[in-house]
Amino acid sequence: GFYRGPLDGDFGGGTRSAVKVFQRAKGLGADGVVGPNTWRTLFQAEIPEPEILAKRLNERCLALTGTFESNKSHPEYFATLSGDFDGQGISFGVLQWNFGQNSLQKLLEELIADHPALMQDTFQDDYGTLVEALAATKEKLMDFARSIQHPVKHYVHQPWRGMFKALGRSEACQALQVKYAGGLYREALELCEEYGLWSERAAALMFDIKVQNGSIQRAVKARILAEFEELPGNSSREDHEVERMRIVANRRAEASNARWVEDVRARKLCCANGQGTVHGVPFRLAEQFGIGLDPF
Repeated sequence: GFYRGPLDGDFGGGTRSAVKVFQRAKGLGADGVVGPNTWRTLFQAEIPEPEILAKRLNERCLALTGTFESNKSHPEYFATLSGDFDGQGISFGVLQWNFGQNSLQKLLEELIADHPALMQDTFQDDYGTLVEALAATKEKLMDFARSIQHPVKHYVHQPWRGMFKALGRSEACQALQVKYAGGLYREALELCEEYGLWSERAAALMFDIKVQNGSIQRAVKARILAEFEELPGNSSREDHEVERMRIVANRRAEASNARWVEDVRARKLCCANGQGTVHGVPFRLAEQFGIGLDPF
C-alpha cells in the first residue's frame, strides 16, 4: 500500500522510496533493499534463491557483468537493446553485440541457420526484411539499422524493438549468447592464471575487464606485479587474494579514459571485494550470483 504507481516491472526510485517507508513502518533498517528480513516481513516466507545460483560459474560471471552493463537482472539482460548512440547501428544482448563491430550479424545469422522457425515466428512479416539487410553490404545494413530508430534519441521503433526483445527472451537466443560469451570467459581464466589468482571473484573480475576494457596493458601489468611483490607475506590465502584483486581493480581503472575511471573502479572493486554499489545499485556477489572466494 505504500507504492502508488503502475506495476511496470521496474525497481525505480518510486519503488525504492516505498520500500524504505515500509521498512520504517515495520521497524527494519530503511536501506531501500529488499533483503532477507524485508522479504520475510512482506511475505512471511524466506527469500527465494536467485535462479542464477544454479548455473555454472561462466554464466554467473556473465550475469554479473550483464547486470553491470544493462542495469537489468537475469534473464532480462539477454533482451537488452539500444540504438546508434555510439555509432554501432544497433546493439543487442547481454554483452551488446552490434552491427558496427560485425558481431551482431554473426549472432543473428547463426540463429537464422539453426533456428529458422524461431526467427520467422519472432519477426513475422519483417523476417524477409531482416534477412535481406543481413545479406547486404555493411553500409546498407547500417542504413537499415538507422532507419528503424529515432534519428536523435536513438531508441529502436516498434515493432522492431518488441521483436528483438522477444528474441532475447527465447531460450535458443540466450543459449547462443552464453556460447558467444564463452571465449571471453576462457580468456578471463587465462588472465587469472597469468596474475596468480584462483578464486571465483577473480574470474568475475577478469571477465568484467575483458568485457568492459578488453585487456590489461603491458605497463599496467608491470605496475600490478610490482605491487604484488610489496604485499606482506603473513596474510591468509584469502586475504592475499583479495588484496591482489584490489590492486588489479584500481590499476586497471586508473588506466581507463578519465571520463570512465570511477565507473570502472566501482565495477572492479565490487568484484574484488564481493560487494559494492554500481550505478546506484547495491551488489552482494555471494548472495545474488553465488560468486565467492571458492577456487574457480
